[in-house]
Amino acid sequence: MRGILEPDVVAALAAFDSPTVSNAVELAGVRDPADGFASLELRCLTPAQPPTVGYAVTMTADSTRPGEVRPHRIGELFDLVRAAPRPTVLVIQHVGTDRLRSCFVGDMFCAALQRYGGVGVATDGGVRDVAGIRQRAPGFGVFAAGTVVSHGAPAFIAFNVTASICGVTIEPGDLVHADDSGLLTVPIGAAGVVLEKARAIRAKELEYFELLKTDFAHDDLKHRLVKNAH
Repeated sequence: MRGILEPDVVAALAAFDSPTVSNAVELAGVRDPADGFASLELRCLTPAQPPTVGYAVTMTADSTRPGEVRPHRIGELFDLVRAAPRPTVLVIQHVGTDRLRSCFVGDMFCAALQRYGGVGVATDGGVRDVAGIRQRAPGFGVFAAGTVVSHGAPAFIAFNVTASICGVTIEPGDLVHADDSGLLTVPIGAAGVVLEKARAIRAKELEYFELLKTDFAHDDLKHRLVKNAH
């Protein structure tokens, strides 16, 4: 576990979109700017809602093994979620042989997760019932490679492990920040600095967009673009 932030810090980070937070992490200089975020393969399936921010509850799973005899372990999963710091984001890495046919959560699952403090799920596999998730778990964020109509034969295999989904490595307890633009992790030890940088970025961007409403000088625009490049 990486540590727990004050709830108001988590809420403050959730007030910023994920690209702004990504820029803030970069400006904080706490990791390589090419690390810590998911590829375009991870899709936001619940767009046009506030960012999803929470502590990662990680696991590996498979739903595509023919003749599956392994236990599904869903009860253990919910015991883990119930005991985890809130808010939580379920992070599921597929470890079977047919990821493009995998499916790990639907509306019943996500609605139950929300009752236990879950705010989202992220997986390199599939999900289903997206319309039902929107209806029965409003505001719950779903980030996945796509949708698959059948849940197959789900088996959750290992819990509280390092998970790698769509190019980003996530450890148990990592702080996840995700929205329509994608998903990143926020270094918990630098959360205060990241928040400070995010506020400064927002102020600069507001100033920039106000400039665009004026009869600005070409050289001034170039200077600002170079200075504020993210």
